[in-house]
Amino acid sequence: MRLPLLFAALLSICVLASSTLGHDPASDAEIGDWSNWRGGDSTRSLPVGSQVLKFDAERVRWKVALPGKGSSTPIVVGGRIYLTAPVEGVDALLAYDSQGQQVFQTIFGAEVAGKHRRGSGCNASPISDGSQVYVYFKSGTLAAVDLSGQIQWQVDLVEKYGRESLYWDHGTSPILTERYVVMARMDERDSWLAAFDKQTGELAWKVERNYPAPRECDHGYSTPLVMDFQGQEAILSWGAEKITVHAAASGKLLWICGNFNPEQNQLWPTIASPIVIGDMVVVAYGRADRGTPRLFGVRLTGSGDVTATNHVWQRDDIGSFVPTPAVDGQQLIVLGDRGEIEGLDPTTGQTVWRERFPQARSNFYASPLLIGRQLYTVREDGVAFVSRLEGRRLEILQENDFKQAIIGSPVPLGDAILFRGETDLFCVAPE
Repeated sequence: MRLPLLFAALLSICVLASSTLGHDPASDAEIGDWSNWRGGDSTRSLPVGSQVLKFDAERVRWKVALPGKGSSTPIVVGGRIYLTAPVEGVDALLAYDSQGQQVFQTIFGAEVAGKHRRGSGCNASPISDGSQVYVYFKSGTLAAVDLSGQIQWQVDLVEKYGRESLYWDHGTSPILTERYVVMARMDERDSWLAAFDKQTGELAWKVERNYPAPRECDHGYSTPLVMDFQGQEAILSWGAEKITVHAAASGKLLWICGNFNPEQNQLWPTIASPIVIGDMVVVAYGRADRGTPRLFGVRLTGSGDVTATNHVWQRDDIGSFVPTPAVDGQQLIVLGDRGEIEGLDPTTGQTVWRERFPQARSNFYASPLLIGRQLYTVREDGVAFVSRLEGRRLEILQENDFKQAIIGSPVPLGDAILFRGETDLFCVAPE
């Protein structure tokens, strides 16, 4: 049983370089960054970009076989692709250049496998500040790796704070403030936010975030947001039926809003992450996958407990359990788990347009990606759709099949798009 740990210890400083013959690395630097799974501005959108239509498992620019099952979304920094995956039973960070050539492979400790049929020990997505890449794994490993693949520091959050009691696999990804890498844990026993120094990994602050909630409603898999709140850097967090805003410097609670489940429904964990548009925050709740969606618009004004004053609108006919919405300028794009999709006015919650993808047995887990007026969505069975926003309607243009499960969200790579499958990483580009 100790062999994976021994293997990890022997290889933890090992960086495996691969050949980039025929490829100019300088061209990678021209590719825009996508430094976390939601993109630099956390909208899952780009104003302009490639218009890729036809692709499948064979019609690709390139594809790379991955060493193990992971569900995290890749990121792109300096034209280089970073993603997490298990390698022979241990957690790892992999780096590829823009042509799909492996640059390095950094090994950590023993993998803790996922419980969900589509989950893994590598659900959390990496994030980068341009000088280091930060990773988290279900095993408890939180680490910083430089851009050459060398581990700068590594801490075990399970060893420090105990294992979480989530029913399913850990899904929350790390976030970055100016000084810290921040992790959130939300479960029924011990929920908290904790900030670690980006350079040393030393704990800077840790604050409890425990609120009473019906069974499983205090389990959280969503990722917090870093934002400007009334002139200071802050962290917005959603879980346990509360939206909270904390000072990034200290973790101090600045703002809180509740009353998202007055009927006290059970088994409503938070999975889709919050979206901020102007002075509004939109959160998806309920069980859209089971026909009981909830979607709320809350104004980010005032201080302290604003539960009685800041609820602006609520929908109970559209929402999302897993996919996080995208933002198109001042429009919210909400993808439901069963393929229903709507464009909403975030200030009123009113529908601007409505469409539905072809029905199937599989759900949508990946979050949508908007590039210009073109929208990319992918179902868990690997069927991807290309659509175009035209005025007050969405036109479905193309259906493409990767023929393997896809849980991670699509990510732009210059004029191409990355899709991370269960066994392969695909790069698709205009024909």
